[in-house]
Amino acid sequence: MIEIKGLTKKYGQFTALDNLNLTLNEGTVFGFVGANGAGKSTTFLIISTLLQPTSGEVFINGVSVREKPSEIRKLIGYMPDFFGVYDQLKAEEYLDFYGASYGIPEEERKKLIPQLLELVNLSHKRDSYVDLLSRGMKQRLCLARSLIHDPKVLILDEPASGLDPRARVEMRDILKTLKGMGKTILISSHILPELAEMCDEIGVIDNGKLIAHGSVAEIQKKLQGEKVITVRLLDRVDETIAFFEEQPYVSSIEKLDGGDGISFMYRGTEEEQLGMLKEAMLADMPIVSFMEHVTNLEDVFMEITKGAEA
Repeated sequence: MIEIKGLTKKYGQFTALDNLNLTLNEGTVFGFVGANGAGKSTTFLIISTLLQPTSGEVFINGVSVREKPSEIRKLIGYMPDFFGVYDQLKAEEYLDFYGASYGIPEEERKKLIPQLLELVNLSHKRDSYVDLLSRGMKQRLCLARSLIHDPKVLILDEPASGLDPRARVEMRDILKTLKGMGKTILISSHILPELAEMCDEIGVIDNGKLIAHGSVAEIQKKLQGEKVITVRLLDRVDETIAFFEEQPYVSSIEKLDGGDGISFMYRGTEEEQLGMLKEAMLADMPIVSFMEHVTNLEDVFMEITKGAEA
């Protein structure tokens, strides 16, 4: 559905986007992770036909963004990181205005707008003025606006920015519904754990370069760092420490607070880790539990970007 080839954007000597290459299949939910200024919004503006690249190409459903921008705008729904709403309009009037702008007939708009308001949980606010809506409601109204012409692709720049926890959950649930409808969705966000829950794939961008791309699990596996292992014990802590000190890839063994176990750093593979656990059980170590602390997405992001800077 989306193919990006060698996409580059320069402002004088500054490179905002550096040779970005990415392919996304139809129905994929892709999360774009990066700090402010990393290149996320620049990418989205180019895909949305609002900014010309210095070089490179973007194709949506086989159509060139550079050569056929009018056709692309029928395929995409773009939600920028600011509201862009008209405060003197009611919610229903706001959607009607945009529906008319897309050439949707009036009778069709009358059927479509209540459905969109229901989708984004704003049916009860159809007669409310936009400027009286909460931030979360405005965000959801903007999402409904981007769906008015039933696009194949949704481009959502920081859709949960500035929202309270409840509003974030509501936005996440709506995006899950849209995913179920088969939409191809690009999301940029700093709310990394929520991207992990919502997205099929994640890309980490830093200084204009895509430095990691894949599922959350795949990106975690790319980390060249040690895992933290916690072992809870019934007794014989010192004896167990001596056992693990002899194992390959184990370092920095410490007793847990309370003295009922140990923790250590481990650099081996999952298979080697499983083999070590089996060996410990065969050696009659008094193990109650054995747990690897899973690296969360913030840790992945910090580790990967730190490597890029180095």
